Amino acid sequence: MSIRSALEIATITDTGVVRSFNEDTIATEHDLGLALVADGMGGYKAGDVASGMAASIMVSELKRLLPEKPLTPNEIAEILRSSVGRTNRAIYQAAQANPQYHGMGTTLVSALFHDNRLHFVHIGDSRLYRLRHGKLQVLTQDHSILHEQVALGLISNDDAKISHNRNLVTRALGVEAQTECEAQDQAVEVGDIYLLCSDGLNDMVDDINIELALNALQANLPLTARQLVMMANDNGGHDNISAIVIKVLAPFPAVEQSGGLLSWLFGWLK
Repeated sequence: MSIRSALEIATITDTGVVRSFNEDTIATEHDLGLALVADGMGGYKAGDVASGMAASIMVSELKRLLPEKPLTPNEIAEILRSSVGRTNRAIYQAAQANPQYHGMGTTLVSALFHDNRLHFVHIGDSRLYRLRHGKLQVLTQDHSILHEQVALGLISNDDAKISHNRNLVTRALGVEAQTECEAQDQAVEVGDIYLLCSDGLNDMVDDINIELALNALQANLPLTARQLVMMANDNGGHDNISAIVIKVLAPFPAVEQSGGLLSWLFGWLK
């Protein structure tokens, strides 16, 4: 059994109702247990360049750096941070070299399923949600001015929903030469449903309705993804909308240890 058999994945990205161009990029590597959403920002089409670079470089780096053996959570976190750092530098250098792309950047949320754990990294305000036993939880915290204002008690959650500062992020890839991301991990359970999305979804659809949609339609993940986009567009579709919905179908296959005395001994006994 492979990781592909343990996970069901559905993806969707949509321009939305208001915008004429989609600057979001989504990517999945089913055999690696990897999914990511990047929401670009910048001048004409520059956001598309930034998010496309983020997706391409992250996938390439993780394919290169992840060995086919068990890794500790700290080792995977270091690989994720290293990949984000390399991606940030590449986007920043491209922006500095081309005036058309100056100031471009992108958010990123990336999920890696490995050895029955979820490892995730994020920067900006793209989100990762988990539905477990029917209850929805946001696993990431937005790197945004609005989130900081709410955390400091300067603005209420209700006021935040109608604030004009909703899209002002405090961290992004490619905007500065150095940046800081958040990397975390947690155990997964069979039946868990994970949602990665750009803010074009959660700005238009509140968490209660996201939870209702995931609970009601989880037997058909492609339909779930389409429904989430439709709900965002019905509520105004002010931004590009991207979503990746992932369901854990079975325990992950064991990653065999390579090398070492125990590996040699058990191999000899077979």
